Amino acid sequence: MERNNIETRPKLIKEYLKLGKEIKFVIPDYQREYSWDMKDCEKLWQDIEYYIKNFKSNDSDPYFFGTIIVDCSNENKKEIALIDGQQRTTTFLLLLKALLLRLNEALFKLNEIKNDGDLAGTKRRIESSRDTIMEILYRADVEVILDIVKDFSKVKDFLVLETRSISEIYTNEMKIIIRAENFEAAEDKVEHIKNKRKDNRYTNYFRNFKFFYNELLFEGDVFKLKEFARVFLEECQIIEIRSWQTEQAITMFNSLNSRGVPLSDANIIQARLYTNVGNNKEIFNAQWKKIIKLADELETLDIVNIEAVLMQFMYINRAYNKEYVQNDVTVPGLRRYYTEDEDGAKLLQDPNEFCKNLEKILNTWKTIKDYSIVKLLLKFNENAKLYLSGYLYRYEPEKIPLKEVQDVCECLLRLFAILELDEVGYSSKKFKSFLFNIDLKLVDKNIAINDIMQEFNVHISKNWTKEDIENFISEYDKNILVFLNDYLYAKSKGIEFDFNKNVNIEHIMPGSGRNNDIIREDAGIASEDDFNNIVNKIGNKILLEEKINKSLGQEWFKTKKQHTIKQKTGYQNSSFAIAQALTNYHKDTWDKDDIEKATKKASERIVNFIFQT
Repeated sequence: MERNNIETRPKLIKEYLKLGKEIKFVIPDYQREYSWDMKDCEKLWQDIEYYIKNFKSNDSDPYFFGTIIVDCSNENKKEIALIDGQQRTTTFLLLLKALLLRLNEALFKLNEIKNDGDLAGTKRRIESSRDTIMEILYRADVEVILDIVKDFSKVKDFLVLETRSISEIYTNEMKIIIRAENFEAAEDKVEHIKNKRKDNRYTNYFRNFKFFYNELLFEGDVFKLKEFARVFLEECQIIEIRSWQTEQAITMFNSLNSRGVPLSDANIIQARLYTNVGNNKEIFNAQWKKIIKLADELETLDIVNIEAVLMQFMYINRAYNKEYVQNDVTVPGLRRYYTEDEDGAKLLQDPNEFCKNLEKILNTWKTIKDYSIVKLLLKFNENAKLYLSGYLYRYEPEKIPLKEVQDVCECLLRLFAILELDEVGYSSKKFKSFLFNIDLKLVDKNIAINDIMQEFNVHISKNWTKEDIENFISEYDKNILVFLNDYLYAKSKGIEFDFNKNVNIEHIMPGSGRNNDIIREDAGIASEDDFNNIVNKIGNKILLEEKINKSLGQEWFKTKKQHTIKQKTGYQNSSFAIAQALTNYHKDTWDKDDIEKATKKASERIVNFIFQT
């Protein structure tokens, strides 16, 4: 082959990642840092799980992960540069490492079971997957694999993927994780980000690796683990485009990403609907334009877009049809559900009715978008929309009862507030499994909101204690719960609560600025680390209007709470209840003890809300 040509072909994951000996993937210096987070990994995981459950068979098509462009111009240096696909390739390798550890654990358990012929085939299959992964990660042949299995220190100092991105801070994370003998060794050696707590102290590399490691436990079911490994390695594929000229590879990437914009799921669904309208194309076109216009308006307000509405309608229908299975949280992609799933594809047979349902969901969001309780809930997690829209689908948009919006939003708020605090992710049984099961009741008009509230009470009390939540809040250093704390305080005082996009998080004791050393000294905080920890506690944060916050800057507490500087405003000018209350604070200084006391009060407020006491 002439090296100025382009080679394009489909490759299974194991074929794509299994480069020749000593050849490695390289992320060029001009690429961005590794930015995939748990939401991206959850999506990838759900897609694979759904494929395994619904489409895996001898005659089914492989699961397709998209196109990857690589530059092979440095083959003589044994390097393959990732032009398009660095995020996916990095994530695939993290998933493989997590899978390798789980396979090793499964083999250890199987080896302890004596003389069980029924498990011999399972063991061989797991060993085969293990060997494939070791060949990928360590470029190991059969003899080397046997040596590594006996003594992990025999792993040679080889880096399967090297990042040279000037934007990447954590350049050693991949090497540390891939070369770790077990999960504990990886957790011990990876970067621990200063002043961060729980999983926030880790980089995206380790957080994503940990997510896969936890998901791959499969509650100890070695058969599920075996099947996942086989499907991921042998039934999932990418399209690899190889170029032997760097400029050519970059040009292809730019062309594919700027001109050839792929059809979205909504585009595909619209096309399917269009084929089913018969002679009513003009009516359908008018309906669809109306839907897109309303969806675009709501998208500009960061409420929903057309694909989010299609997803919500899918959740509603799956709940109505009781398609959820106990503890099964696999979710089809939009395209698969509406074009390949029997129940989903049936919905497209009546385009008029389908459009009416989408309009109903959109008009519901138009009705409730300015409700303060809805805005508060949506600060927490995008997934909350799926369940809120499911419940409100019971009503016509113009007849939605405000009291029930309040009740269902507060139910969801309680759970998503715990999700904000707990280390486990949305995909865990404590959250997603429960929400899938409760969704069956949310869409059922015959089940009263009080019964649903009781379900939340039982679930929360069963899975967490007040002490758990108190401990989480004591270490909490992010901002979302500041909104909940302000809401709960205002509610307790009978004060109206609302906020807009221009709201700021105000640090009562400034976290930075020209007076930092003096502020730290006055507060009785010795070290900078202790200072950074204390100023980021929830008791030191309140909501404040952007205009007021900018006006105050890094002023002293006395100045902030009292309107003393010409042409400046203070807490007394704020519409937020806690800011107003601080204007009457019993002293003019705000120190470490004040923050600890405020944090304790916020903790009690939030705990009582979560446990409804």
